[in-house]
Amino acid sequence: MNTPGIKALTGSLSRITAVFVKELIQMRRDRMTFAMMLAIPVLQLVLFGYAINNDPKHLPTAVHVEERTPIVRSLLTALETSEYYDLVFETADPRESARLLARGDVSFVVSIPVGFTERLVRGERPQLLIEADASDPAASSNAVARAEEIVNRALRHDLKGALDHLAPVAGPVEVIIHSRYNPEAITQYNIVPGLLGVILTMTLVMITAIAMTREAERGTMENLLAMPARPHEVMIGKIAPYIGVGGVQTVIILIAARFLFDVPFTGALWLLLAGVVLFLIANLALGFTFSTIAKSQMQAMQLTFFFFLPSILLSGFMFPYRGMPAWAQVVGEALPLTHFLRIVRGVMLKGAGYADVQNAFLAIAIFTVVVGIIAMTRYKRTLD
Repeated sequence: MNTPGIKALTGSLSRITAVFVKELIQMRRDRMTFAMMLAIPVLQLVLFGYAINNDPKHLPTAVHVEERTPIVRSLLTALETSEYYDLVFETADPRESARLLARGDVSFVVSIPVGFTERLVRGERPQLLIEADASDPAASSNAVARAEEIVNRALRHDLKGALDHLAPVAGPVEVIIHSRYNPEAITQYNIVPGLLGVILTMTLVMITAIAMTREAERGTMENLLAMPARPHEVMIGKIAPYIGVGGVQTVIILIAARFLFDVPFTGALWLLLAGVVLFLIANLALGFTFSTIAKSQMQAMQLTFFFFLPSILLSGFMFPYRGMPAWAQVVGEALPLTHFLRIVRGVMLKGAGYADVQNAFLAIAIFTVVVGIIAMTRYKRTLD
């Protein structure tokens, strides 16, 4: 036997084992990295397995009904029992219905005019109007595609006996679908405005988190802590330069949206820019908070990714927000990207005013205040 060869192999295995044990000890010390290695796959499994749904149901619907007859009640009941339409509002004025659709409070408005039943009995094929919020085509497409089938199926139970002749192949009622805000269902109209929020979230949170942890890694944190500056002054001073970076990104994306993708801009520019500024501050404050938690730039990047993953999946950017289960929508409501998407899509596609998006502004402002307080509290602790 080749004794020197065996000794060399044994020595190699011994050195590999030593490095292996050393790496295990290092992993045990770096608990955050180890936790991320386990938490991120679990998070992906839960989100993709339970929260993502490309066939959203129970979509909030407003109805504007100008007559109440058994046939009309049967139609409304059929829409609701189909599970696609949840009749949550009944309006007395078409303008109120339009406001609900513009604010995003409802996904559909069903309008039944006066004389509907009388014209149906006479065989005149009366019109039933369904207005759909098509700013997110994926969210409404299945419900719209099944609307006429739902109506015709409901009428089969009512049009019997003397009214049996009113159920021809074409259907006794003409269902008119009016897709609002994106009638051609162009995907870019929904995706490109949303990219503004996604890009700002991904870049600014990470940049700010890394900026502070870099100070610690380079040994310059002591100089920063020695400055006679209060925590909020340090935070503002650190994040202020990146507001300009976010501004440049915003200009580039808006120019591309207008001239490369022909995305319409129907609202007020000042309102969109106000939303952008507030969203920038929220993301930068969050990045500062992450920097007070992370001990290295790698950990800062891991925390950013851990936040970015649910943001992109639960905000309504990639998948219909209303198609998610209730618990996922609750999580989504806590994310600033969810509310920023409502602002940017509302202003650009719907021409929404401040009254239509004020709740989204308020939600982002509350998030900013809470995150800012956490950041300053943790930064104060580092001064002790």
